[in-house]
Amino acid sequence: MNSKVEETPSLLRQRDQFVPRGLVTAHPLVIDRAQGSEVWDVDGTRYLDFVGGIGVLNIGHNHPKVVAAVQAQLQKVSHACFQVVAYKPYIDLVQRLCELVGGQEAYKAALFTSGAEAVENAVKIARAHTNRPAVISFRGGFHGRTLLGTTLTGMSQPYKQNFGPFAPEVFHTPYPNAYRGFSSEMALQALNELLATQVAPDRVAAIIIEPVQGDGGFLSAPPEFLRALRALTEQHGIVLILDEIQTGFGRTGKWFGFQHAGIQPDLVTVAKSLAGGLPISGVVGRAHIMDAPLPGGLGGTYGGNALACAAALAVIETYEQDQLLERGEVLGERLRQGLLRLQARHPRIGDVRGTGFMLAIELIKDDEARSPDAELTQRLIDQARVGGLLVIKCGVYRNVLRFLAPLVTEENQIDEALTILEAALLRVLD
Repeated sequence: MNSKVEETPSLLRQRDQFVPRGLVTAHPLVIDRAQGSEVWDVDGTRYLDFVGGIGVLNIGHNHPKVVAAVQAQLQKVSHACFQVVAYKPYIDLVQRLCELVGGQEAYKAALFTSGAEAVENAVKIARAHTNRPAVISFRGGFHGRTLLGTTLTGMSQPYKQNFGPFAPEVFHTPYPNAYRGFSSEMALQALNELLATQVAPDRVAAIIIEPVQGDGGFLSAPPEFLRALRALTEQHGIVLILDEIQTGFGRTGKWFGFQHAGIQPDLVTVAKSLAGGLPISGVVGRAHIMDAPLPGGLGGTYGGNALACAAALAVIETYEQDQLLERGEVLGERLRQGLLRLQARHPRIGDVRGTGFMLAIELIKDDEARSPDAELTQRLIDQARVGGLLVIKCGVYRNVLRFLAPLVTEENQIDEALTILEAALLRVLD
């Protein structure tokens, strides 16, 4: 007889008592430890983690090189605030980021704490550079939960709720969606119509776009669309901001998603997998644009914390030494082929899409309209957890199941996840 007392129910009751309902936890679990692509809850149950802290752990949980770098930095400086005194990890990290994004061009970078903070500062920098007020973002895009981030985000629920009034001078335009028949040409036509009817180009400071929409459903912007967008922004003197917070650091098979299109952005926002789990973000951009704000216009108490900088430097070094970009491409193709096989057997998987190791499936109803099926998606997530696999949903209609497994995932773990997923599908479709 098993006499072990499970801790999870008690901890979940404690959670419900002291955590507000607005802060949702996707899975009713309390984890105790994690390593690589696996986590164990407080009761000792093991799960494959194909969420990775929502794209934060491309390098995996508790990577030994990241742990060692943080431990070593902790013996030197844990926090000093870069606006008070400089420290070497910050300076080294901004150099590496400028080299990764800008190559041999003159780039500069500033570090912050969260992705939303990076987005806010990118908009500030663009407005300072252009002396224009307006910003254009895309329907289905996600850019954070601050007031400006929520305004830029192109989804009404659950993010906007009754949180308005929202920031002014923000306009939304459609994003390409091949599965729903909305082409790059149609998206460009809609953008040009917006510029003709709602805001003149000479009033637009910036256009911000995710090269692959994250929370919007893992829709990839076709390379020709990004190239056309780059040409349009150059024509009108508009700052092009690539939000690489979820797509950066190997998730799509390259350092950054924009590199698939061969374009060079003006500003790039980074966060999530930059530091292997420690909170840090940044804006990396052309030097003359980054220098637009006057002294004192940028900053933040915790921005570029020394521990997070040390972790980020270890992450970048590990990517290069262990060839994780190439590894991500191999794993992405293995997962994609497995998902396509599932789609062939289960027509309720309407689409398999994504770039590199940033993949998703869209679940639909059994009708001619291919209507989004959010209820089926949630049941599939719950049943996958029962089988030992953690995944989460996304998409404007919350009917897309996304996969963000670490780049250190083993091939047999990909196969295990696919087996669990198909067993879950058979249970929910029975």
